[in-house]
Amino acid sequence: MKIKGYIPNLFTFLNLSLGILAILHIIKNNYYISALLILLAALLDRYDGKIARKFNATSSIGKELDSLCDLISFGVAPSILIWHSQLIDIGVLGIAITILFAIAGAYRLARYNIIEFDGVYVGVPITLSGGILAITSLYTIKYQINVYILIFIMLTLSYAMVSNKIKLKKR
Repeated sequence: MKIKGYIPNLFTFLNLSLGILAILHIIKNNYYISALLILLAALLDRYDGKIARKFNATSSIGKELDSLCDLISFGVAPSILIWHSQLIDIGVLGIAITILFAIAGAYRLARYNIIEFDGVYVGVPITLSGGILAITSLYTIKYQINVYILIFIMLTLSYAMVSNKIKLKKR
């Protein structure tokens, strides 16, 4: 494989790196930086597939790597961000919702990897769901949001990722 064949995976690994950095910033209570890193990871994720197609460098391993990295950057990092910044005080319920979001994201990615993609997403993509949580987190930094509204948002996004009824055309 020529060097240009590795460039899409470089974007994917940068996405993963930003997701890990986001988690590290959560641990240090830097929620603003964490949310921005998740959103930057989403930007990189937007282009890895496009670059792979442009360089004719699509591969099964690239698709799997993308899903694994997306799970960290848009499933684990955003749900932990909301949990650590907002849901930590509600105990087991907050933990369960955090885990449910990551599980829904993992299921959505696995389903996407085994179906033939025809230009229509079945369920809301994890990148969009994680991005919405990152933006929600940015909003909660400045404005107080009722914890039950955050629970509703996380549960709705979890359902939306795995729903067979929601179909979005790829742009």
